[in-house]
Amino acid sequence: MSDLVDRARVYATEAHQRINHRRKYNNEPYHVHLSAVARLVATITEDENMIAAAWLHDTVEDTQATLEDIEAEFGVHVAELVEELTDVSKPGDGNRVQRKQIDRIHLAQASKQAKTVKLADLVDNCKDITRHDPRFAQVYLTEMNSLLDVLQGGDEKLYRRAEKIHAKSVEKLGLTDTSQIHALSPESLAEQFPGVTGPKFRRMFMELFTARDIAESLYSFDLDSDCDTVKKVMQRQQQDVASIRISGTVQGYVRLVDLKEGECANGLRHFTTDQVITGDSTLSDVIHVLTRHDYCFISLLGEVVGVICRDDINKPMVRMWLFGLITMIEIRVVQLVRSKYPDDSWQSAVSDSRLEKARVMQQERSRRNQHCLLIDCLQLSDKAHIAVENSELLEAFGFDSKRTAKQVIKSLESLRNNLSHAQDIVMHDWAQIARLSQRMEEYSRR
Repeated sequence: MSDLVDRARVYATEAHQRINHRRKYNNEPYHVHLSAVARLVATITEDENMIAAAWLHDTVEDTQATLEDIEAEFGVHVAELVEELTDVSKPGDGNRVQRKQIDRIHLAQASKQAKTVKLADLVDNCKDITRHDPRFAQVYLTEMNSLLDVLQGGDEKLYRRAEKIHAKSVEKLGLTDTSQIHALSPESLAEQFPGVTGPKFRRMFMELFTARDIAESLYSFDLDSDCDTVKKVMQRQQQDVASIRISGTVQGYVRLVDLKEGECANGLRHFTTDQVITGDSTLSDVIHVLTRHDYCFISLLGEVVGVICRDDINKPMVRMWLFGLITMIEIRVVQLVRSKYPDDSWQSAVSDSRLEKARVMQQERSRRNQHCLLIDCLQLSDKAHIAVENSELLEAFGFDSKRTAKQVIKSLESLRNNLSHAQDIVMHDWAQIARLSQRMEEYSRR
């Protein structure tokens, strides 16, 4: 194993372990899947960049690492491969079918090396999903069939293997034509959070706050500006990034860490299409961009004028927004529990000590002439525990197992606690923030 591949293995394994990322169906550590993909790629090539990218192919989508982090650790070539393997669609681009089409177009333009890694990923995922989740497998096989159409430029041997495993899976599930599965709603199979839907919810939580509300202005310099001068200005203004004008038009940016000697042209980076959004984009779209990149740039009338970095997610406005989303989830939990357990019959599912604390709180609120139900006085974890212990409610929430549900609840509680106590939510809860914002965006479009 080359040094590059070994470093990629360690980096990816640790990145996924930090968020306790596990395979959905068998609870294996996520690096088991990464290892399988990397081994499969290694059977058809000795290209260390491709094998390293196989280890890293989900790191940007699922962990706190950005493409810039990958480039800094493993170089431009590996970062480019990972970028080609990372979905570019945003929550605001529409439903799952619409987003998958955008990602399919992105993959169609990928290099042969990236397509080969993707084929290995499809092979491993297809076997796992078909074995453990026949219902969702119908949707996955439809999407895989569509992807295979644009992956023919990958390794021929691996392509044939992917075709074969796809055909076997279709036969195993008794499907005659996967093109007929489009009518199924993927969101209904995979969503983990219920929520209030419709125009009112979208107006309240997905459109009230926008990218322009948290963006910071960008300092702008000409391409031939002296690096030392630009560096001094950026340090004085405590700016990490500035835009660069070419012939009077902003066309790229420089990072403070890249400014060495000579002109700014030496550190110029061009904007990528998935890195720039408009000022009226949702906060969900902002978070999606920041999952991939260190910076999310804001455009006005076609020109980049502002920037948002991950630390801006700690701003009060975003914290209010996230707390509101969690509150809506908690309200929905109570609604479902009450519908399943009339007349407070849910009490048997809660420990005596937790129930007593709820009663004490209810009495105190009554003393203050604040009417409330007993279930309203439970902690979020108690309410969620009632829900996940009931198989019908577990299914209503879209969870495939109690273990998965408890993991999500735990991470949701962590985020809410850190919001309440003014802790750094970006450092502690980024993966949960990304998942929460995406799912709530999808629900709002139903």
